[in-house]
Amino acid sequence: MKVKMLSRNPDSYVRETKLDLQRVPRNYDPTLHPFEVPREYVRALNATKLERVFAKPFLASLDGHRDGVSCLAKHPKSLATVLSGACDGEASVTLNVRIWNLTKRKCIHMIQAHEGFVRGICTRFCGTSFFTVGDDKTVKQWKMDGPGYGEEEEPLHTILGKTVYTGIDHHWKEAVFATCGQQVDIWDEQRSSPICSMTWGFDSISSVKFNPIETFLLGSCASDRNIVLYDMRQATPLKKVILDMRTNTICWNPMEAFIFTAANEDYNLYTFDMRALDTPVMVHMDHVSAVLDVDYSPTGKDFVSASFDKSIRIFPVDKSRSREVYHTKRMQHVICVKWTSDSKYIMCGSDEMNIRLWKANASEKLGVLTSREKAATDYNQRLKEKFQHHPHIKRISRHRHLPKSIYSQIQEQRVMKEARRRKELNRIKHSKPGSVQRVSEKKKRVVAVVK
Repeated sequence: MKVKMLSRNPDSYVRETKLDLQRVPRNYDPTLHPFEVPREYVRALNATKLERVFAKPFLASLDGHRDGVSCLAKHPKSLATVLSGACDGEASVTLNVRIWNLTKRKCIHMIQAHEGFVRGICTRFCGTSFFTVGDDKTVKQWKMDGPGYGEEEEPLHTILGKTVYTGIDHHWKEAVFATCGQQVDIWDEQRSSPICSMTWGFDSISSVKFNPIETFLLGSCASDRNIVLYDMRQATPLKKVILDMRTNTICWNPMEAFIFTAANEDYNLYTFDMRALDTPVMVHMDHVSAVLDVDYSPTGKDFVSASFDKSIRIFPVDKSRSREVYHTKRMQHVICVKWTSDSKYIMCGSDEMNIRLWKANASEKLGVLTSREKAATDYNQRLKEKFQHHPHIKRISRHRHLPKSIYSQIQEQRVMKEARRRKELNRIKHSKPGSVQRVSEKKKRVVAVVK
């Protein structure tokens, strides 16, 4: 018979005198550490909890407009300069275009640009001037620095059109810009008539955007549910995709030339590859009302969306659900949103006349970090990625406080979606085999692609 027993030598762990250090048994082989995973799990759990504790994304509110902020534009050369246009042009004394300094959080210049709403604003690629369009059927070019001492505020160039312009965007490399309204017009800065006009259908066009990589390509959204792509070299439309509901605006991915994301009235965002428009690459679902604006981060990995449900959401480009949702008690319908060029901040303009500044990463510490802080942040980030699918950590990292209105609408839409799914399954179950085909969620919203 074999008898196994534990045998310990007191000399390996007992001190000889009270002044000796405690002897601790250590296994120096890193591959055989018995508590490595539990220890890292506890660290990941604590890092996830602290991330939610320090998640304070709101930074500042820029107020000064007398009506809702309708459009925003970034300065191409200065991170601290932002331009905004508003709907307060009805009175003769109101200044409906403002230039802001984000560092000082103050308005540095004001212009009475248009009578009525300012529908669009964009900056020239060199940053020396900017363009605005409004309800008074004009396109105006303004100096970025403002008038000199003793000079009056006058536009550099004014174009009077035949119809109301609803949007404008400037070419990324050349002295060319595009406007939209009843049609898409391409303009040279030195001419008062368009180089070419492109149209496909008879409905008004709400937005036009140049591709930042393939700069001769541009896309537009029309009120007849179309997204139309154009080639500026051929002066003709290329193709269009018709969706189930109207698209408000699109935004091109700054890192992938063929990818763009569309903000739709059916509460979703659709990421398309323009080479295959019959199926979206991804459907992004989390909003509970119409999505009004969208903008990509400079890295091309995330984008931010503004919605009629009084919130903005940040989506990873390859995920269908948002990673962040920002809202305040006073923020109303969010009309426009921009991601700053350093990829650290987000700006949004809403109905209650304020421009709000947010952190792109809600728990990020602002200011100079020491080397130890950087190392600890990187280590905690890797731990959170390693244990992200553990139930407890996943629940804490995903939890977001939502206003009661959004929360109740989410529950209602969940019930409706489940009812539609159950109805579809019953129809397939009680029909002749093969007569009813299941349609994927991506293909449901695309009506047709026309070339």
